[in-house]
Amino acid sequence: MTHHEHPDAALVRRGYEAFIAGDMDTVASLLTSDCTHHVPGESQMSGHFKGRDNVLAMYAQLFDKTNGTFRVELKGIYPDGRGHVMSVHTWHADRGDRGIEVNGGLFFTVVGGKFSDIDECVEDIAEVDAFWDQSD
Repeated sequence: MTHHEHPDAALVRRGYEAFIAGDMDTVASLLTSDCTHHVPGESQMSGHFKGRDNVLAMYAQLFDKTNGTFRVELKGIYPDGRGHVMSVHTWHADRGDRGIEVNGGLFFTVVGGKFSDIDECVEDIAEVDAFWDQSD
């Protein structure tokens, strides 16, 4: 069986590859100007980040607050063919004297070949909150 990747899935794959490589110019080019990334929980990294610049600033904080140890392993990409894509991944990071490994995923809304909305889900919200809110 031949696998043909849906264009929306290819877009998500390109976004992950750019994010993993630290290529924020490419990531920026994949976001609509009014894109929103929704992060669950109650930590300093939680909230609704509205607008491309705010989303990119939040991504920069992921790396800054973990001294560059934040990394993502993509596990799967699942398009619905109607402008939505789910991805699953595991992210790892170290902060202070603590490391974390979390399974999670993103739910993308694609409009005009760009991400207009990104909803994030994580396996253990309380654990993620504790990781981000520990003292620096």
